[in-house]
Amino acid sequence: MCCCCNNEEVRVRFAPSPTGPFHIGGARSALFNWLLARKTGGKLILRIEDTDRERSTPESEENIKAALKWLGMDWDEGVDVGGPNGPYHQMERLDIYKKYTDQLLAEGKAYYCYCTDEELEEERQSLIKAGKMPRYMGKCRNLTAEQIAQFEAEGRKPTVRFRVPADKQILVRDMVRGDVVFDSNNIGDFVIVKSDGIPTYNYAVVIDDALMHITHVIRAEEHLSNTPRQCLIYDALGFKQPTFGHISLILGKDHTKMSKRHGATSVDQYRQLGYLPAGINNFLALLGWAPNSEQEIFSMEELIKEFSMDRVAKNPAVFDIDKLNWINQHYMRQLDAEAFFEAAKPHMIAAGYMTGEEEGEKLAWLKRVVATAQEHVSYAAQIPACVEMYFNDEFDFENEEAESVLKVETVPTVINMLLEELPKVENLDNAAVKALFKQIQKGTKLKGKDVFMPIRVALTGNQHGPELAAMVPLLGVERTAARIKASLAKAGVEL
Repeated sequence: MCCCCNNEEVRVRFAPSPTGPFHIGGARSALFNWLLARKTGGKLILRIEDTDRERSTPESEENIKAALKWLGMDWDEGVDVGGPNGPYHQMERLDIYKKYTDQLLAEGKAYYCYCTDEELEEERQSLIKAGKMPRYMGKCRNLTAEQIAQFEAEGRKPTVRFRVPADKQILVRDMVRGDVVFDSNNIGDFVIVKSDGIPTYNYAVVIDDALMHITHVIRAEEHLSNTPRQCLIYDALGFKQPTFGHISLILGKDHTKMSKRHGATSVDQYRQLGYLPAGINNFLALLGWAPNSEQEIFSMEELIKEFSMDRVAKNPAVFDIDKLNWINQHYMRQLDAEAFFEAAKPHMIAAGYMTGEEEGEKLAWLKRVVATAQEHVSYAAQIPACVEMYFNDEFDFENEEAESVLKVETVPTVINMLLEELPKVENLDNAAVKALFKQIQKGTKLKGKDVFMPIRVALTGNQHGPELAAMVPLLGVERTAARIKASLAKAGVEL
């Protein structure tokens, strides 16, 4: 169903809890909200839900904001940028929540509950034992003044519970899942304010979304079960409900919920591995959303133009790392030489292949070396392994088949001619090396493969790899000759 058919300004929000590294699933939710806002000319609000005081940290909040900025997702209102509907941290909004709690209590739509954790667990277990759905059975719904006084005297600190109306069908019109109906009799009166005065998620989120004029709530499927409680609070406070859209779970390739065993799960891990924002965004957009074509590579501008909640799937999305690598490789290949080198730099430094202080000829050589990896890597952390051969002259044959290439009877003839002619080349570049190989081929009357393959194996130990014409100028005459002689000696081949 179309979500933007009227003239009302679309206002969406991304409201993470700063309780750990920013999860890739959170980035997908943020992206869908951002795309809808940009598609419709609406607004994206960034709100921080920090009521979990034990787990919330400023470091996690900064991690989330840095990740969003790195991905290129800006926000129009909220933390750091301000706006007319602040504050944008929930812990700074406690007075606002209290005002509405007092209203619900005064209207009899909420009440104080003095049940202890032990009593609640006992009730829960007895319901499970009886084969019933565990829920609060309303023990404190109609306490007398004497009972309240007794509980107060015992030092019990009450929570505030919402009084759920009986026999009510709660209809959630969902942009992704269609109409979903819940029965209020299965919910039970739920806590909206904890005993320490901090509102629960289901309560604070309603007040925040209503006062921030949120029109569309796009979030993970796991929140669908919270939605009927939130709808009841919207109605009790006289707030207009937003349009909901619950996007599918992200599963690993084994179709279980994505976790660390499937690989990196936080945006920062992908950033540190040298993935590109364009690749991550392109991949995340296709996790649960399908374009109206076979196209798979999308710029952010194209995503904004194409995105629609109508094409968001109900089924779980599978996080296929091979697909991410394929998409990211496309963007790696699009980088200009300087940008590719900058992407490589931290990984080359970490590998000990450069210090970052190089200049002149050394820097020029490093740039040429790094450039040889551009067609072969999916993300920047793979670059050092791809160019290792230029920094390490010690290597083994990849297998027996590779070593056997050097034992063909024509190999000494090829290698002797190469070693004899190579020092004579005045300007050792790509074209000069190609010309030399043609000269050897002509002089030996051998097929191209019989010339190229033994040289490649002798130089690298492998039967596949970078173009020889690019490799030899980077290694230089002396290192090329030394590596070839060492390989032949190792294979027991005499020149």
